Amino acid sequence: MTDIKSLSNKGFKLVEKLIIATRASNLALWQAYHIKERIEASFPEIQVELNEIVSKGDKILDKPLALIGGKGHFTKELEDEILEGNAHIAVHSLKDVPTYIPEGLELCAITARQDQNDVLLSHTYKSLDDLPKGATVGTTSLRRRMQLLERRPDLKVKELRGNVNTRLRKLKEGQYDAIILAYIGLYRLDLLKDIPFVEKLDFFIPPMGQAALGIEIVSSNDKIREIAMTLNDKNSFICTKLERDFVSSIGAGCSAPVAVNAIIEGTNITIKAMLGYPDGTHIMHQSFTASLDDL
Repeated sequence: MTDIKSLSNKGFKLVEKLIIATRASNLALWQAYHIKERIEASFPEIQVELNEIVSKGDKILDKPLALIGGKGHFTKELEDEILEGNAHIAVHSLKDVPTYIPEGLELCAITARQDQNDVLLSHTYKSLDDLPKGATVGTTSLRRRMQLLERRPDLKVKELRGNVNTRLRKLKEGQYDAIILAYIGLYRLDLLKDIPFVEKLDFFIPPMGQAALGIEIVSSNDKIREIAMTLNDKNSFICTKLERDFVSSIGAGCSAPVAVNAIIEGTNITIKAMLGYPDGTHIMHQSFTASLDDL
């Protein structure tokens, strides 16, 4: 494990304080504190602080996310903070990070992934198959809308905005028969126990970067890069890079109805992808397996 003494021996000036830029939502703060604890464990002489930002994407809740510029609103303010010198690193949900990284910044480390599944949540119905015809399902994601309507074109999909707790409150109030969220966020915030019916949608293909954290830095800061790289997981970095390269190559944004997932099994890597219309039509499915040695 890299520690503060080894950095000093490499000729780096000691970093006494490191500031993490993060969104101020409960899930974003969980993620930032998780990274803070990991850095402090590896570098006990570094004081780590959080710079909490309420992003534009968190403020505008009366419009679909795709209409206000997509998930890039969740990252831009954090990027501005590190470019202006008000933070050393930004911690992002990688699925929210556009494939274009602004000049002067670098997405240098990707944390190990956890469960990448989407889940269907309901207070009334046990599963997707149990939802009656015409039932209302809440989701903001065009990717989820596409995959849901491909499977159940009879359902009504309704826009769902707000942080995790707000979305769960709307479900409990009966504004939706069911909603779809990422499992990992509910797990990290210990919210699954409060929901009567939870079904993992294992047939859904996740978005690029699902269930991983991206660590973004100013590319010219070698000291911070050395610290950030202690957070990197090699396999997650490889898989998410391929996913992000795929989305970039087809010119899609974070909010587009595109699903792509890479998984390493032994010495091979398999990529599954699908894209289509948000209404669940004109869907294209593709999968490809290659040897890691060929990458």
